[in-house]
Amino acid sequence: MTPEELIFMSIAIGAVAFLYSSVGHAGASGYIAVMTLAAWEPQVIRPTALILNILVATIATWQFARQGHFSWQLFWPFALLAVPMAFIGGYINLPTAAFKTLVGAVLIFSAIRLITRPTDDAVVKPPSLAIAIPIGAGLGLLSGLTGTGGGIFFTPLLLTMGWASVKRTAGVSALFILSNSIAGLMGNLSSTNQFPTFAIPLAIVAVCSGFAGSYFGSHRFGHTTIKRLLAAVLLIAGIKLLMTATTS
Repeated sequence: MTPEELIFMSIAIGAVAFLYSSVGHAGASGYIAVMTLAAWEPQVIRPTALILNILVATIATWQFARQGHFSWQLFWPFALLAVPMAFIGGYINLPTAAFKTLVGAVLIFSAIRLITRPTDDAVVKPPSLAIAIPIGAGLGLLSGLTGTGGGIFFTPLLLTMGWASVKRTAGVSALFILSNSIAGLMGNLSSTNQFPTFAIPLAIVAVCSGFAGSYFGSHRFGHTTIKRLLAAVLLIAGIKLLMTATTS
C-alpha cells in the first residue's frame, strides 16, 4: 500500500467509524464498502473489517452502557446462539463470487436502512425467547460469513418491531456486534491462519474516530445528511460487488 493509498484509506475509515459509532454500530459494512472501492481482495476485506469492528464496537459498548442505554435482558437471548454461529460463519471461506454476491446484497440493504431507518421511539415489548434465540442464530451466521457484526440487520429489526427504544437499541446492538465480530474473527483466523498486519494503522484511526462518534452519539447527535451520503457510498460499493461477482 502506497503512502497516498494509506492516507485515503485512513480518512475514509475514520469517517465511517465516526458515523457508525454515533448510532451504536461499529462500521463493518462501511469498511467493506471502502475496501471494495479500493479493489481489495475478499480474503483481506473480511478479517480487516472484523478487526476494525471489534475496536470500534468496544468503544461504542462502553459509551452507550455508561449512559444507561444497555439491557442485559434484551441482549442475551439474541447473543446466546449468535456468537457460536458467528464463529462458524467466520470459519467458512466462501468462493469469491458467492462472497461478492452476499456482501453486495448486505451493502445495498445497509444503504436502504440508513435512508429509511425509523426515528420514533415507540416500544411495544421485548420478544419472547422462542423468537429472539433463533433470530440471533441466523444473524450470527450471517455476520460471520460477511465480516460484519450483524448490527445492520439487528438494529432495524429491534426498532421496526418495537422491541427497544432508539438509545437502548444502540446500546444493545453495540455489544451484539462486538460479540459476533470477535467470534467471526476467531473463526476466520482459525481457517486461514493469516492476520492482516497492515490493518494496524487503520485500526488506530478507527479507534480515535470511534471514541468521538460514540461520545456524541451516546449524548445527542444529528447526522441525517452524512448518513445519506454514506448510504450512497454503500450503494455504489454494493452494486460494484454484484456486477463483478459474475466475472469472478
